[in-house]
Amino acid sequence: MLSNDVSSPLVARLAGCYDELVAYVCRAAGRFQVDRHQARDTAREAVHDVCLQLLKDRHVGQEARVPLAFLRTLTKRRAIDNLRQETARRRLASRMEDTPDALSQAADETFQPARQAAARQSLLRLAQAIEALPPRCRDVFVLHKIHEWPQAEVARHLGISLKTVEKHLRIGVACCRMGLRDDDAA
Repeated sequence: MLSNDVSSPLVARLAGCYDELVAYVCRAAGRFQVDRHQARDTAREAVHDVCLQLLKDRHVGQEARVPLAFLRTLTKRRAIDNLRQETARRRLASRMEDTPDALSQAADETFQPARQAAARQSLLRLAQAIEALPPRCRDVFVLHKIHEWPQAEVARHLGISLKTVEKHLRIGVACCRMGLRDDDAA
């Protein structure tokens, strides 16, 4: 899989425990997927994504006391993220299949340059509004609204209370609305 000159001990550990990590994530993913081959593919994809992340950023996990436990946690979370994204894609695809007229209308609207430019500007304003949020508020907002994590999981992950998560979400939504509204008025 990797050459022997890998400089990161964590990548070397991942390479050495590849099959064990795949089996671990496969068991975890198997709870959410009926097809065991699909669960194995999901597990392999998660392990590969983590490997790429470690190769890209060599500082990730350098302070890990138990490297195998760290790798298990990282790959399991990556698999969960991948499963969530796949679920969201399927949900969107099923909605579009249910409404073929909406799909053709959306396709017609997409090819109008003015609408494309306006949509691009709105998306840019939204991204700027999210980027302008305070760091903790931005983390909460992105995890819940973009990655679709439940509020309780966001609170647990960030080590804050559920009330704090709710407060940050209210602030984030209000700031995004203001960011979009300010540009519409201009």
